[in-house]
Amino acid sequence: MIRIGLFGAGRIGQIHARAVSAMDKVEIVAIHDPRDEAAAYIQALTGARRATLLEIVDDPQIDAVIIASPTDQHAEQILEAAQGGKHIFCEKPIDLNLAKVRECVAAVEKAGVKMMIGFNRRFDTNFDAVKRNIKNGEVGEVELVQITSRDPSAPPLDYLKSSGGIFIDMMIHDFDMARYVLDDEIVEVFATGSVLTDPEISKIGDLDTATATLRSASGKIVTITNSRRASYGYDQRVEVHGSKGMVRANNLRGTAVTLANKQGYRSDPLLDFFMERYALAYKAELQTFCRLVAGQDEAYPNQIDGLKAMELATAAAESFKKGRAIKIGK
Repeated sequence: MIRIGLFGAGRIGQIHARAVSAMDKVEIVAIHDPRDEAAAYIQALTGARRATLLEIVDDPQIDAVIIASPTDQHAEQILEAAQGGKHIFCEKPIDLNLAKVRECVAAVEKAGVKMMIGFNRRFDTNFDAVKRNIKNGEVGEVELVQITSRDPSAPPLDYLKSSGGIFIDMMIHDFDMARYVLDDEIVEVFATGSVLTDPEISKIGDLDTATATLRSASGKIVTITNSRRASYGYDQRVEVHGSKGMVRANNLRGTAVTLANKQGYRSDPLLDFFMERYALAYKAELQTFCRLVAGQDEAYPNQIDGLKAMELATAAAESFKKGRAIKIGK
């Protein structure tokens, strides 16, 4: 039996708790969250006891932790969990400060524990099929990648104030997807952005519309577009163009049915948001994490992937502020 401690009982913590509850020989045995109502939900779902951070990391019966707490708590919980010898699943980002991210990476590697970052899109069957076609040589040598991520609406302003900005909070998933698809490190980033959907977002120093152009070490080009407003639903697409052809992952809808009549063609709207669009991916990534804890050899986004994505997000934010391309590691 794998025993897990959960840090954070909010929306994403509840998603992970439900995923774990559906697995055999895995259980959440302890929950740490200062909010009584949120913690009570997890306790009712899993039977977990309520505990402090140190009680969880010092418990020799607990094998691993899931960190689904607010971002400003991630680093402390990672450092304590690593010192306690726990395997770690952590939502992105590791921290908003690159120096702190590097400290966490060093602590995890020194402790010899496994750490997985919640880049759930790697576990989406559609994006995985794109990767598989590339790996199998179906598109030849990759030349261009287009990644589109557009949310139906922006999160609350209170969330955005502490999110780290659109490049860290939102586009970081796309930076990881670029590295995953290319299997080639990014060496240069040029980013730009605007506030086009809500002037209040400008007042807190953030953006709601952004693009980034990336160049890989071998010269491949990636273009990423983000928006906090898509009136037609949650827009998530990846297209890869290569020397032999192109492979594309299109959006998902409620059904695959199309109605055609004299008024034209009509199909269901896109899935509403990330909880619906990536429901199966969330389950798949937690299943992978539990297999890792059990000692199985799995491919997974680790602490280095978390660091690399954060380096790109930080470079994009710098590029926007300075109005020029930023070379990675320079």
